[in-house]
Amino acid sequence: MPSVMVKLIGIAIAKSTSKNQIKVDLVDENFTELKGEIAGPPDTPYEGGRYQLEIKIPETYPFNPPKVRFITKIWHPNISSVTGAICLDILKDQWAAAMTLRTVLLSLQALLAAAEPDDPQDAVVANQYKQNPEMFKQTARLWSHVYAGAPVSSPEYTRKIDKLCAMGFEKNAVIVALSSKSWDVETATELLLSN
Repeated sequence: MPSVMVKLIGIAIAKSTSKNQIKVDLVDENFTELKGEIAGPPDTPYEGGRYQLEIKIPETYPFNPPKVRFITKIWHPNISSVTGAICLDILKDQWAAAMTLRTVLLSLQALLAAAEPDDPQDAVVANQYKQNPEMFKQTARLWSHVYAGAPVSSPEYTRKIDKLCAMGFEKNAVIVALSSKSWDVETATELLLSN
């Protein structure tokens, strides 16, 4: 890896900032794999959560964007609830060589605060976001609590999870089934039994 690229990545790591609550750390010594972390933005269902990111730096960086995905599970229209893949223009065709890893992390925080449901990565989540915004917020808040350490969310949703877990289903499968079936215990149970 060229020394200029190593310096650029090193600067990004050094500028990780507590003000915006973003962080970048090395995973290996060759600067091609990094671990990012962002805080959930205030006044969103993600507030209080800490979200881990996998960042892979291509040989062609900074002329091509890094490959970034959420490691922490999250309920968001522009982020896959299954793989963590992200739909964000600057990680694709709107990347510019002047952009930095700091820009990427701040853009991801902004995406959490302002979803784009008409350009979704996860159609089920986007549909819930558009059709039932309050259920979307409660679901996103619950995922933030369970997977990102945010404060406790809806006791009603927690009871539904506990009820299905008591039937012997695995917790992550229960959360996914309830989330995708509008928190209806009966249809979520049918989905869990069909898998």
